[in-house]
Amino acid sequence: MKDKKHLSKNRARIQRRRHRLRKIVSGTSDRPRLVVHRSLKHIEVQLIDDVAGHSLFGFSTQSKELRDRSFASRVEQGAEVGKIVAGKAKEKGIDKVVFDRGGYLYHGIVKAVADGAREGGLNF
Repeated sequence: MKDKKHLSKNRARIQRRRHRLRKIVSGTSDRPRLVVHRSLKHIEVQLIDDVAGHSLFGFSTQSKELRDRSFASRVEQGAEVGKIVAGKAKEKGIDKVVFDRGGYLYHGIVKAVADGAREGGLNF
């Protein structure tokens, strides 16, 4: 079992990365920020307008469309989340976004979400 000091160091490392990114990445009403959050079980994605200070919409693996589906891997699950988010963004008239990986490294699930959103028609 990991000790608490190790867990807090990991959390602090992610927070440093996240703040470093947020100094650069910002969303507007015509080009919102696509934020990815991943936990050990679920993936959550939101489109955020930072100028107005509110979320346009969000989608998660806990949503009705994906709750009952099974996937071979979490990477496939991330790609599907990206495609669905891209479809919902297209319905709202959004085709350009700024990708915010949320402090996570750009590989695996986070990359799959980005690739799925690109397949769905979003431009980064």
